[in-house]
Amino acid sequence: MKIYPPSTTSNLGVEILDIDLKQELSSKMIDDIRTQWVNYGIAIFPDQILTLEEYENFSQYFGPYGNEPFLIPMRDHPHVVKLHRKANEEAVHFGGAWHSDWSFQNQPPAATMLYSEIIPPVGGDTLFANTADAYDDLPDNLKQRIKNLNALHSAKLPYAKDGVYATEGKKRTMKIHTSDEANKMMPHPIVRTHKETGRKTLFINPVYTIEIEGMTKQDSDLLLFELYSHMGNEKYIFRHKWHPNMLIMWDNRTVMHMAEGGYDGHERLLHRITIADNKTY
Repeated sequence: MKIYPPSTTSNLGVEILDIDLKQELSSKMIDDIRTQWVNYGIAIFPDQILTLEEYENFSQYFGPYGNEPFLIPMRDHPHVVKLHRKANEEAVHFGGAWHSDWSFQNQPPAATMLYSEIIPPVGGDTLFANTADAYDDLPDNLKQRIKNLNALHSAKLPYAKDGVYATEGKKRTMKIHTSDEANKMMPHPIVRTHKETGRKTLFINPVYTIEIEGMTKQDSDLLLFELYSHMGNEKYIFRHKWHPNMLIMWDNRTVMHMAEGGYDGHERLLHRITIADNKTY
């Protein structure tokens, strides 16, 4: 196993080579992978030819499956979501705004994994933002201002009955379930401490964070905008370029992400698995 840490300013993304994820992995190899993953936020495994069963087996080294509340999984693989956009599809690409997966859950997933099969020749990059470095660089007065604040998270913007996916009006290959359950609110501290690295991170995102508790809507919006503008600084961003047969896993506790489009007229197919977080914050 060869490990190549990032050479970008974002400090995100470690490439792990000379490993066959189809094979049974030793406890030491799993520990080494986990260490790299939590330290660099994203672990990238290129050139992996995997069946869905082999993909599932690898995922279970890192924890139990997460709960996918609004994405309908594959019938024969109830923990795998097929992210498929056909070449002639007109619906906007999935996941195209900054978010941390399922941050509205009581315990959001620790990891998300994607395995690529069909990758278009143009577009379709995934962007990641380092929320730990972003927190470290905040001015001290802003750190003091937010240290005891909670933000309310909800899935209502994309997944409610009147949300984006329910009202988009375009046929979509990917199977999405909209529900009144999406309107529920869940509070989380704006600043969380990662239980494996000990680092503080900014746990907010524009898709699922609705408002800050105890503030007027105007003050909440202004503070969130200030934080999002800071988190979106180029020095915190890692751009991942996809190739077929590539598996990546990222840490939702220390990064937020978004999918880019730009591949209209081309098919794109990946499979997604989330891994639950059994750490208490």
